[in-house]
Amino acid sequence: MARNKGRENPEINSSSMADIAFLLLIFFLVTTTIANDKGLLIPLPPDPDQMEDIDIKIPERNLFKIQINSADKMLVEGEPFTADPKELKQMIKDFVNNNGRDPESSDSPKKAIVSLKTDRGTTQAKFIEALDNIQAAYYEMYAVRAGVSTQEWRKLIDNLKEPDNKRKYDIGRGLTPDGEIEYPMQISIAEPTKIGG
Repeated sequence: MARNKGRENPEINSSSMADIAFLLLIFFLVTTTIANDKGLLIPLPPDPDQMEDIDIKIPERNLFKIQINSADKMLVEGEPFTADPKELKQMIKDFVNNNGRDPESSDSPKKAIVSLKTDRGTTQAKFIEALDNIQAAYYEMYAVRAGVSTQEWRKLIDNLKEPDNKRKYDIGRGLTPDGEIEYPMQISIAEPTKIGG
């Protein structure tokens, strides 16, 4: 048999490959779910241009100061703090629940403010650890007041549309008939200072 030298090699028609690739792309875009990561739920301050200058005097005894430097070392009330985070939570609870008994501590839960200040070099992990401990101290106080465990408190605040959860939430925070909160979570996050400043 003689071979035909002028015959071309057979090829696969690839003109519809772009259409197939486009359809696959659309399919995966439609069917893929993107993870909805939650960040820190911290209300941002208003625009400084829209704020009026108000000089607020807060007695030192109503401020519980936590400072973290650029080496992630913590000062609590001016003293180096190297203890377990559970001890920090207890210190915050004692401060908030003082009700004027100790003249060095807060006058009442309504006036107690926990101040957190960091350096620009403080790691995010240390900042979040400190903030978590502050919030955990408040959540534990709220849970005790509402008569639930801390885990139950965290679950009920995610669903406040349910009347029983809303009732427990109001009890935990001490909502008065006139709409004031006896145990407000007052956390002041100060602007970071320069490294080593």
